[in-house]
Amino acid sequence: MTSLPRLLILIASFCLAVGLIIWLVSSLTGLYGQISLSASPLLANLLVTAIIVLLGTLIFSLFYYLKLLQRPQKNRGKRAIEPKVPVVKTEAAAENLKAIRQQVDRIQDEVARQALLLRAREIEANMTRGNVRIVVFGTGSAGKTSAVNAILGRMAGQVGAPMGTTEIGETYNLKLKGIDRELSITDTPGILEAGVAGTYREELARQLAAQADLILFVLDGDLRKSEYEPLQALAQIGKRSIVVFNKSDLYPDSDREAILDRLRERLKGLVSTMDVVAISANPQKVVLESGTIFQPDPEIMPLIRRVAAILRAEGEDLIADNILLQSQSLGDRARKLIDAQRRRQADKVVEKFQWIGAGVIAVTPLPVVDLLATAAVNAQMVVEIGKIYGCELNIDRAKELALSLAKTLASLGIVEGVIQIISRALQLSGIGFVVGKAIQGISAAYLTRIAGKSFIEYFRHDQDWGDGGMAQVVQRQFQLNRKDEFVKAFVKDAIARVVEPLNIYPQEPEPELEMPPEIEQEPLYQPRDGDDWEVHSNKRNDDW
Repeated sequence: MTSLPRLLILIASFCLAVGLIIWLVSSLTGLYGQISLSASPLLANLLVTAIIVLLGTLIFSLFYYLKLLQRPQKNRGKRAIEPKVPVVKTEAAAENLKAIRQQVDRIQDEVARQALLLRAREIEANMTRGNVRIVVFGTGSAGKTSAVNAILGRMAGQVGAPMGTTEIGETYNLKLKGIDRELSITDTPGILEAGVAGTYREELARQLAAQADLILFVLDGDLRKSEYEPLQALAQIGKRSIVVFNKSDLYPDSDREAILDRLRERLKGLVSTMDVVAISANPQKVVLESGTIFQPDPEIMPLIRRVAAILRAEGEDLIADNILLQSQSLGDRARKLIDAQRRRQADKVVEKFQWIGAGVIAVTPLPVVDLLATAAVNAQMVVEIGKIYGCELNIDRAKELALSLAKTLASLGIVEGVIQIISRALQLSGIGFVVGKAIQGISAAYLTRIAGKSFIEYFRHDQDWGDGGMAQVVQRQFQLNRKDEFVKAFVKDAIARVVEPLNIYPQEPEPELEMPPEIEQEPLYQPRDGDDWEVHSNKRNDDW
């Protein structure tokens, strides 16, 4: 049926092409005859040749660009069947682990370094493991352990126990038909429990969930906000979850379907509608008319079927995704440790140079803070901060950066603002009046600190000031360092480091000493005849 229309289209296209060719030949023949009669045969030959060449070029270009348009479609088709995604992701994870080992060598904290190496070895072991990790996650009252028991088909924990009885993650193994890999199911402590112990158990549960290939998020009713937030956090880091509506036997059929519909609606974008399933892991006992107590069987098959379907379709990808995610997470952790280590080292450099700058200004005060003098001090600070972040700057480039930042401080009015802040803080410090050079020295230290903190941000972001430029970074550092508590502590430290060592408190005039009457009546020394000098001393003659 489908071949007849195609044949008719092909015949019609052929006829149209033949008709166009006949029309084109007839037109060219007529044009040639007219030009030959009216002008010359040579001109007619040239014109017809040009027309034929132009048409040939047009036809060639048409076929050439049609091939170009078809080429991406062929490439897309090839890419769909080329590499196996898990292999690519596993290779990427291996590259991440290799980079992490190089980063670990730069970490000075021995405990942190060994912890990173241990975690890297665990991830490497996971790359060769043969099981799928499934973590059961949720509140303590939702029936997580009952769900595990029902899945395993045997008792794997205390069913119906009070909240908080699962102190650590307990793991059980299971084999499903049609699934090559063995399943490792981990029952985690409940989340949202009160107290310090509850917070600790929740943190443990979150860590186990973050390492899972697949998560079973167990609820016992409609979704609460406190449950939505951890589920959202897991989805944001790339975790695949099945939302399990447990204890569904406690609801009438209409209410059960309404709850399922609301769950699927609220979880759009986080969980597929097919991944929201209702179960009854530990149904309530039923009293029969005869008085016999009947225990219904658990209704767990919808969950098992969904788990099996996901593992058949995506099992290898889930494992590869998780390994890649774990390696990336470990890499982020290593980078954060190195960044914190660098910041501590850079902060020490800033602290050193802020007091050097304060001393330079305090010793040679000017009517205002000398930005050129502080820029000269800051240039060496820039060089040392750059070395910490692996950037070797020459002194000329450092001076250029320091002077540019000094001009930015002045243009934003931060210099005047700092002097006002320091003056007010000194007045409130209880030390009395302080001379101008003390104010200038402490202000210079404060400005050097703002400059140093700004340069740290510059080097942390690979020598980039960001979208807002230098001005935005400087302004943000000024706001972060102007809190009253910090300013008070800074001024107190500056007084001890700058004011007191340089003795730049205001000097009060010394009172004149009054001589006792008996000493005033008798000169201490009478010059002899011929002496042309006077001795002004409170020493007696016999002391000379």
